[in-house]
Amino acid sequence: MDLSYTPKELAFRDEVQAFLRNTVPSALTDKVRQGQHLSKTDQEQWHALLHARGWLANHWPAAHGGPGWSAVEKFIFENECALAYAPRTVPFGVNMLGPVLIKYGNEVQKRHWLPRILDGSDWWCQGYSEPGAGSDLAAVKTTAVRDASGEHYIVNGQKTWTTLGHHANMIFCLVRTNREAKAQEGISFLLIDMASAGIEVRPIITLDGAHEVNEVFFTDVKVPVSNLVGEENKGWTSAKYLLTYERTNIAGVGFSVAALARLKAIAQRVHKGGKPLAQDPLFAARVAKVEIDLENMKTTNARVIAAVAGGGAPGAESSMLKIRGTEIRQELNALTRRAMGPHALPLLAAGEASEGEPEAHFAANQYFNNRKLSIFGGSNEIQKNIISKMILGL
Repeated sequence: MDLSYTPKELAFRDEVQAFLRNTVPSALTDKVRQGQHLSKTDQEQWHALLHARGWLANHWPAAHGGPGWSAVEKFIFENECALAYAPRTVPFGVNMLGPVLIKYGNEVQKRHWLPRILDGSDWWCQGYSEPGAGSDLAAVKTTAVRDASGEHYIVNGQKTWTTLGHHANMIFCLVRTNREAKAQEGISFLLIDMASAGIEVRPIITLDGAHEVNEVFFTDVKVPVSNLVGEENKGWTSAKYLLTYERTNIAGVGFSVAALARLKAIAQRVHKGGKPLAQDPLFAARVAKVEIDLENMKTTNARVIAAVAGGGAPGAESSMLKIRGTEIRQELNALTRRAMGPHALPLLAAGEASEGEPEAHFAANQYFNNRKLSIFGGSNEIQKNIISKMILGL
């Protein structure tokens, strides 16, 4: 695949850069640059800006509100957003549920839910992981049993690590609708209103003191059968399809490109033994290695995006991207924090870092927060099992 930009693609890059420069408020980019947590209002503002421009659902078909971009244009947009410190788009509605509804939802569901994802009427969260069912999602125990009328499910159980669930008004869930069937064959994909009676959200406070994830409890929650996506007991198909999008997104190629550029700038600014750190042979070798890995991953990422644009779905490639993408992002985080040395102390509030190292807080925040990348979305060990089965037949 030729990754050199055509004149049309260069013009598109200029358009994206102009949008980011002229439209995105500095209050948002400053927060991202300093590693601060974005509020719900911040996220909604970014969502609305992208939607107004028609760029929010950039991997959806044009018929459903997507911009009809090529694989290269999608890469350019992601890359430029990361370089400009634009916020990360909350992925659960637009990047995860949207593709599932487009492929497996019925026409009524598409007409109702897809526009609401685009205009921000609904904030979605993901109900996959449970205690004892994280990377092994087939072990989910949350149940959904039809009531006497047959028109509603009664849902009982618990979900955990529900990112931004305290902001959400809707949750898409994997639920067990047949306890007698084999694990994957008894699971269904259900859309649940978070305002339903019997739902309780409890915060999980992370190491940095932030409230980002939650536990969600369901006690006799009544859900219309019309909220079932796809066939009953066939939700594992939808779940796998969604996970390929989640894992590709976790790879974060654009974030890594921006992190590499930031690292190189820091290595020129910080000195060791009277010379820029970039001239230290050992440090330079580690930077060179991660840059080579990133260039390889960019090519694979473009291939996957192109396959999806052609009507396919990411397969084992999404697991490859997830593994290498998370490893590269963690290595870049580690090198950036190493470059800043004692300035990048953990758990400092924004503004407490040394004036000489204004990005130190960002470096520390990213290093610790991104340790989770190789675990969520299916741990990297699980991804290696998937690759061995799908490609090697083991």
